[in-house]
Amino acid sequence: MKQTILITGASSGIGKETAKYFQEKGWNVIATMRNPEKETELTKLDNVLVTKLDVLSLDSIQAALDQGIKKFGKIDVIVNNAGYGVDGAFEAMSDDIIEKQFNTNVLGVMRVTREAIKWMRPNGGGRIIQISSMGGKITFPLYSIYHATKFAIEGFTESLHYELAQFNIQMKLIEPGPIVTDFYGRNRQFIQPTNTNDYNGFIQKFNEAAEKVMKEAEGPNVVAKTIYQAATDNNGQMRYAVGKPGPMLLKLRKLLSDKAYFWMVRISYKL
Repeated sequence: MKQTILITGASSGIGKETAKYFQEKGWNVIATMRNPEKETELTKLDNVLVTKLDVLSLDSIQAALDQGIKKFGKIDVIVNNAGYGVDGAFEAMSDDIIEKQFNTNVLGVMRVTREAIKWMRPNGGGRIIQISSMGGKITFPLYSIYHATKFAIEGFTESLHYELAQFNIQMKLIEPGPIVTDFYGRNRQFIQPTNTNDYNGFIQKFNEAAEKVMKEAEGPNVVAKTIYQAATDNNGQMRYAVGKPGPMLLKLRKLLSDKAYFWMVRISYKL
């Protein structure tokens, strides 16, 4: 019997590439997104159900799960991919911006995870794969609230795995480095103070260094392949680093002291 995967945020980037990759591998795919009526590529593929799921709406989450189970009979793997990033000077970030970032990246993941558990627990288990980031273990300038959400997902997932192991529900964390997606393009939300120019020099240096990094970034397909590995291996691994230079930086962070790591980041960004 074919296995079935549900992916949130499948309209573009990592989510869309993952949906296509699993479909190519012979899986049933429930590709969810906020505006499924706009999707034209995934709807043409066999064994792919494109349906609405907004991680901010519990009713929407429950409806997508119900539709997927009705269509394919079961769900073996959930991929919590929906999310976005806010960067910029923290001083300029309003409560609304901060709350929206956490509501999507943290509470949204928790909502989908909780509803998935309710189905997986009485049905023999499954795997829940969270798309975290290397930014869930290490930090860079101007990403304070984004890092906070990804650090939260790392802690949430690691703690949760203890209580779910008894039900054969495995928790996985994917930690991508820089990846060429809309995260750094049209979906980027950058916050800059309007009441002061004191951050301008810092922001300019950061943006110049970040542009150089993105020129060497890999595409989302490398993450899709890593998600497939996490969905199919049986070695008990929880964390999967992917996307250069992410794996290298994560190893360095373990080896370096705080002082040495902070120095390295400042030198890299010429701060």
